[in-house]
Amino acid sequence: MVNVGVVGCGYWGPNYIRLFNELLSSRVTAACDIDPKQRELIKRIYPFVRTCENWLDILEDREIDAVCIATPASSHYQMAKESLLHEKHVLVEKPLALRVSEVEDLARVAEEKKKVLMVGHVYLYHPVARKMKEYMDGGLLGQVYYLYSTRTGLGPIRNDVNAMWDLAPHDISMCIHLLGQMPTKVSAKGASYLQEDVEDVVFLTLEFLGGVMAYIHASWLDPYKVRRMTVVGSKKMLVFDDTDPLEKLRVLDRGASVSESPSSYGDFLLQVRTGDVYMPRVESTEPLKIQCSHFLECVEKSRTPLTDAKEAHRVTRILEAASKSLEFKGSPVNIGS
Repeated sequence: MVNVGVVGCGYWGPNYIRLFNELLSSRVTAACDIDPKQRELIKRIYPFVRTCENWLDILEDREIDAVCIATPASSHYQMAKESLLHEKHVLVEKPLALRVSEVEDLARVAEEKKKVLMVGHVYLYHPVARKMKEYMDGGLLGQVYYLYSTRTGLGPIRNDVNAMWDLAPHDISMCIHLLGQMPTKVSAKGASYLQEDVEDVVFLTLEFLGGVMAYIHASWLDPYKVRRMTVVGSKKMLVFDDTDPLEKLRVLDRGASVSESPSSYGDFLLQVRTGDVYMPRVESTEPLKIQCSHFLECVEKSRTPLTDAKEAHRVTRILEAASKSLEFKGSPVNIGS
């Protein structure tokens, strides 16, 4: 049995408490939040969970094996490092940290302490994302032309990071996972409407080898909650709509190609193909539950997580380069090797 302490009981924290208590190999023994109302809510739902205001109480509890950090992004680095130094395994909500140097430091400490360090890029555990990866690696789509994703909604609005750092880690991690490579360049443009120097809306462009492009729209100021990714290939196309309760993944037998005409002039014809659309059966297990289960397995068996510090390092490198592009008004920034 892995004893887990959860730090942060606001937006995501209660979900972690629920799931770690549902899984047979773990239990949440303590939860921390600075808001007394949130502590009272947790105590009312889970009377067996000890609540506290000071997160150091969790670190100093020798009975706790692992810490799950679901606090504002600006606190992740320091909290994760202190947790590792207190000999705890650590699961951190995205992003793992706000600088590449911080991610590297956390990786070093985790290796020295021989502890599991994992970031919550939850979409890599989504059954639909796994099915998409299977299709793309198997060649179902033919040549991949481009990807684009939309992650928008009306709030929640942060004040410690912009919409890109808050929302885009999911889409960036999916893009590099599905394509199996890092982008060579990134550019980003955004605007700050509510808070000075905190972009509420950001548009990112990632350029990959082979001419593949990925576009990401992240916004807190949109009338609709959208969580959608589209992959366009030469043979087929995929649409992943995470807000659809029933048909989250669609495979579209559609495409366009150029073929030589039979005329003696050697002209070329553009051909558009519109075929069937089908919805493959995909398991309905909650992605966050799969992520939590994977974390526990890595703790119990000393395994490296799918979303380890190396994965976090790749995503943070892209976000850091995109932040530079924002400063340069959208000028492309190279991603180092």
